[in-house]
Amino acid sequence: MRLIGLMELVFKKARNVSNFPPKKFTKPRPDAARLLAYDIISEVNQRDGYSNLLLPQALADSQLDERDRAFTTELVYGTLRMQGLYDYIFAQISDRPWSEIDRDIVDLARMGAHQIFSMRTPPHAAVSATVDVARKQLGESKGSFINAMMRKASAKSVDEWLLDVDHMKDDVSRLSIRYSHPEWIVSAYFDLLKNVELVEAELRSNNTPARPTLVSWPGSSTQQELVGLGAVATEFSPYGASFDGSPASLEIIRHRRAGVQDEGSQLVAHIFAQATEGLATTLDLCAGPGGKAALLAHIANVNGRDFVANEISEARAKLVKNVIGKYEVLVGDGRKISDHGRTFDAVLADVPCTGLGALRRRPEVRWRRTLKDLAPLLALQSELIDSAIDVLNPGGVFGYATCSPHFAETSAQVKYILKSHPELELMPVNGYLPPGLSEAEREGALSLWGHRHHTDSMFLALFKKKK
Repeated sequence: MRLIGLMELVFKKARNVSNFPPKKFTKPRPDAARLLAYDIISEVNQRDGYSNLLLPQALADSQLDERDRAFTTELVYGTLRMQGLYDYIFAQISDRPWSEIDRDIVDLARMGAHQIFSMRTPPHAAVSATVDVARKQLGESKGSFINAMMRKASAKSVDEWLLDVDHMKDDVSRLSIRYSHPEWIVSAYFDLLKNVELVEAELRSNNTPARPTLVSWPGSSTQQELVGLGAVATEFSPYGASFDGSPASLEIIRHRRAGVQDEGSQLVAHIFAQATEGLATTLDLCAGPGGKAALLAHIANVNGRDFVANEISEARAKLVKNVIGKYEVLVGDGRKISDHGRTFDAVLADVPCTGLGALRRRPEVRWRRTLKDLAPLLALQSELIDSAIDVLNPGGVFGYATCSPHFAETSAQVKYILKSHPELELMPVNGYLPPGLSEAEREGALSLWGHRHHTDSMFLALFKKKK
């Protein structure tokens, strides 16, 4: 009996982990693509970076091959786009309120969820690879937490997680979760589209990655040149072509003979140029970063007209100068444009706005903007409108443009303009629309929608100043 008792004591001590060195974990070996994706996502979500600026530069500086670049691009944009949905799923799993979880953990969990639910990555591979990033960047304990959360999430499909959501009677709440948009944006779409199917189509469009669109600049390049490089001509813009590769790989882009610009923005510039044909001087009041200014300046140069750009940011003004060539760039607040003592025959004010029309290309905007942003933006827009009209010559044309379909930033501002400036009259855009562009008008103004026109949801209203 004493021998048996002694043996039990020995075995008991042997089982005591304090008598053994700590367990050695295998060294994490995260792949470069996921590491880069995590760095960009955390920079955007935690330090207010812009994915459309950070990611292209990071990819250009990386050693990733084309396949990994494409993977990283989808992982970054897709995670940022759909993170509202993933937060809903993890909130059901987490024992603690998801809003109180460490933000690094949240971003990595979202990134893993996107691979599981929206990419073709096998769940076990998505979990393992994401946990490796977590262990490398955040440590073993947080890696273990992410591992547990992702394994629970991968136990069901997205549709299974959303069974209760699909039975919600409130369409705004239901669509907000399923399509990963804040409720205030969904509600704004309902104000304009009035129809649940159309709202759903617009939300779906926002979640569909936009193909890069090139723009030819008259006098420097043509649409046909872009087509010759393998791009496909845009349906409505006479200048554009969609391109599946990296625009930076094209010599015509590197040498600034052409640019990158959504077809919706091209159409705003094209229609404004047509409406102001024959007028001698044009001002682009809010020109940065220079997309519309570049196209308008090249059109003006071909037609022998004068063009001036204005931009409040000196850094963005330099970007504008790079693409408008010989023309002048003023640096200053557009609300004080009259201080220069100059007037113009045509003025375009593409005003700062919520950016709800470009959610396909700027996925983080939906999470960064709130309803509280609207009032100060509307006030700024009204001040810029008044300043633009103040320097517009009698008989001249004013263009009011936004990259937002929101009623308050579009139709309501048109009403403000007509009420506050009786010297202006609305110019219907229908005479300037390209062939085949249908369902693109709202009360006489251009109103593009992603689900209808496969462009950013741009808005443009034209006005003529009475002589």
